[in-house]
Amino acid sequence: MEAVELEVRNPSGLHARPASIFVKTAAGFRSRVQIQNLTRGTAPGDAKSILTMLAAGVKKGHLVRITAEGEDEAGAIASLSELVRSGIGEPLE
Repeated sequence: MEAVELEVRNPSGLHARPASIFVKTAAGFRSRVQIQNLTRGTAPGDAKSILTMLAAGVKKGHLVRITAEGEDEAGAIASLSELVRSGIGEPLE
């Protein structure tokens, strides 16, 4: 299992459009991918589910843990980490 903890830096967090981009990226991997909002203390949830992503309530400045387990786990963590670090399609403030 691979894992990474990241601060979400884009202005709208993981809501609506950024969440859908994140889910689409996660769904491209065979591995089981989960996300947990460490700031709010939510339980880990399926990062391939838009409902789970929205329920996590990830806002700008929140710390999240992304985990992946499976045959392409390293690639999943690398891609999702880069996505979060880059602002998920939004300009960083």
